Amino acid sequence: MGYRTVVMYIEIGCFVVCVAGWILVCSTQPTEIWTWSEVGSIVLTTSNYFSNLWKDCISDSTGVSDCKGIPSMLALNWDIHMCRALIIISIILAFFGSILVLVGMKCTKIGGSEITNAKVTFAGGMNYLIGGMCAMVAFSYYGNKIRSEFDNPNYSEQKFEIGVGVFIGWGGSTLLLTGGLIYSILAGREAFNSKPEKYPVTEYPGYMFVPSRKSYASSARTEITGTRKSRSSSGSRNSSISVISSTTRKTGSNAYV
Repeated sequence: MGYRTVVMYIEIGCFVVCVAGWILVCSTQPTEIWTWSEVGSIVLTTSNYFSNLWKDCISDSTGVSDCKGIPSMLALNWDIHMCRALIIISIILAFFGSILVLVGMKCTKIGGSEITNAKVTFAGGMNYLIGGMCAMVAFSYYGNKIRSEFDNPNYSEQKFEIGVGVFIGWGGSTLLLTGGLIYSILAGREAFNSKPEKYPVTEYPGYMFVPSRKSYASSARTEITGTRKSRSSSGSRNSSISVISSTTRKTGSNAYV
């Protein structure tokens, strides 16, 4: 199995990993349980409070739940806005990263030369990597905020715990970071470390010959020697022709006399 085949299979695996991470990050937006809290003294009157970046919900022990969207966008804290913006940026970057990687992968054969495809794949890998970093920052900040409020003894409001949406986001962000990092390493090595060939390559059916400086020097000496020989042969032919012409003139003059 050649190097190109191994890289092709690695790119396919990274693409599957990155698309799975992108889907997980997208699935956290409709997920309602980013934070949850259970309130009640007895089982029959227990209520569950849970929320995400977009709405707050409550459910009772009978299973009936009711959700309410956040009424004012400007009344939210800056950290909620930051988490929203980072996750949306992550989703957009991962989407365009998927398109670039599909164009530049070795198995699709859509782009141009190998170096051009490698550069396109590198751009897609960087989109995955930056998108994964944005999502990881958002989910980590949100989870750390919940943890700090829960562990703070001076926090008088209702305390919440980390919900399933944050854990799904951590998993999707990790997949995006892993796939984007591998894409960036493989494609960047091929795109930016490749050097143009100094001498042309001559291919034969059974082998490949790359001329070196010595072969160029020997061929140059051969051409110079051949040029000198051609010049000497042409000079000898010219001298013989001049001799024949002078002899012919003398013979003609003697016959005339």
